[in-house]
Amino acid sequence: MSDEDKKYWYNLETGKVEQGYESPAVDRAGPFATAEEAANAPQLMKERSKQWAEEDARDDWGSGSTR
Repeated sequence: MSDEDKKYWYNLETGKVEQGYESPAVDRAGPFATAEEAANAPQLMKERSKQWAEEDARDDWGSGSTR
C-alpha cells in the first residue's frame, strides 16, 4: 500500500470521505491525513476561498504601481 492509498479524500460529488484513489481526480479534494480532516473539506475550502479573495482584494493588480 502506497502512502497515497493511506490518505483520505473528500468526494465532491457524493459528499463522502474516501481512502485512497476510489474516485476520479476531478471528483476529489485532498489529500488529508485523517478521515476527520477530509470530512471538514467543504468548510476548509470555503475558508481558504475567502482568504484568497481577501488577499486578491488587497493586491492592487490594475493600478500600475510597482510597490
